[in-house]
Amino acid sequence: MPNVVMPQLGETVGEGTVTKWLKAVGDAVTSGEPLFEVSTDKVDSEIPAPFSGILTSVVVPEGSTVDVGVVLAVIGGADDGNDTSSPASSEDASSSPASASPASSSPASTSPGSSSDDSHQRSQLSPVVRKLLEQYQLDPAEIVGTGNLGRITRSDVESAAAQKKANGTANERSIVDTTIPFSKIRQLTAERMVRSKATSAHTLMAKEVDYERVEQVRRTHGARFKEELGFSLTYLSFNAAAVVQALREFPYLNSSVGDDALIVHHDVNLGIAVDVEDGLIVPVLHRAQELSLRSMAQGIRDLADRTRSKSLDHDDIAGGTFSITNPGPFGTYMTGAVINQPQVAILSTDGVSRKPVVHTSPEGTESIAIHSVGVLALTFDHRAVDGAYVARFLARVSEILNSRDWVSELL
Repeated sequence: MPNVVMPQLGETVGEGTVTKWLKAVGDAVTSGEPLFEVSTDKVDSEIPAPFSGILTSVVVPEGSTVDVGVVLAVIGGADDGNDTSSPASSEDASSSPASASPASSSPASTSPGSSSDDSHQRSQLSPVVRKLLEQYQLDPAEIVGTGNLGRITRSDVESAAAQKKANGTANERSIVDTTIPFSKIRQLTAERMVRSKATSAHTLMAKEVDYERVEQVRRTHGARFKEELGFSLTYLSFNAAAVVQALREFPYLNSSVGDDALIVHHDVNLGIAVDVEDGLIVPVLHRAQELSLRSMAQGIRDLADRTRSKSLDHDDIAGGTFSITNPGPFGTYMTGAVINQPQVAILSTDGVSRKPVVHTSPEGTESIAIHSVGVLALTFDHRAVDGAYVARFLARVSEILNSRDWVSELL
């Protein structure tokens, strides 16, 4: 019978917590309708049924945390062309914490204090609770859970952490160094960054850009824009729109590297790095080449809001073809970002500040003026393109920023 498995909800997500089953054993399910809810460190999402049929068994109960790919349930009567044998032998089931039934954790079946008890207790912790336990260096066995069926909640951990701090000994207070273990998301991010550096021939190229024309549009129309939409018109929206236009003319940067081949993507699916607690998430604006400046700004704002509220779904973080990271609001000068695999380039839009520049009049005379100036820094995979191609791309982005009819796209 076809198996339902824990899906991969983001490239750096290795596990998830089944928070709720939306169907009971014996219920008929239709492919595409919501089957269960999952919570991860990055996103809370409803997961649709992959097949139609009858839900014949639920292997992983609500509240359990398991790795990506672990069998969660079985749908009988589904016809997907897969092997219809049992999802796991009795030997497999007995060796996997995810396949243990709820009764297996009772005192009658497992002696108190055993490793099986510890493993089961660990599986009942949500990603947020486990992250807090690691952050505060707390033992879950020493915390009394106040949640459903005695589960440890976030408030339980925070209360225990506050109590630990209040009861700190003089010896603890004298310690100079503190060891903070990496959270799961930080571990996965670190692994992906190291793998990316080992995979791609990372090369950095940067260009100083005059943003004075963009700044004039922001000054003239920014207040009305914020009044209408409720948020500010930022440099990021202009940069994103200009980059997407330039990528249509320089498509090799909107690609990925295959086996001795460059795979050029037709659509520009633009990833925008969003800063969240303990890392970055890169949700995707799909078919960004169809967006005006106003739509681009709305799309970026929507992705950022849903990222920080953990309301993204799987499609929102999949399929990116080019990424932008935006440390500019913190006043950075130039950033060499790490490529988001399997893409071949990532652009850093750094800080924009007022600087003296040489201004040339139409008559050719020169004078000193104060303009808004910033740096665009592109990290690219030298396997895919050469430096001259990237230099022309950055020059084209700068030209678009200073020539596109931005005002008409705000109306």
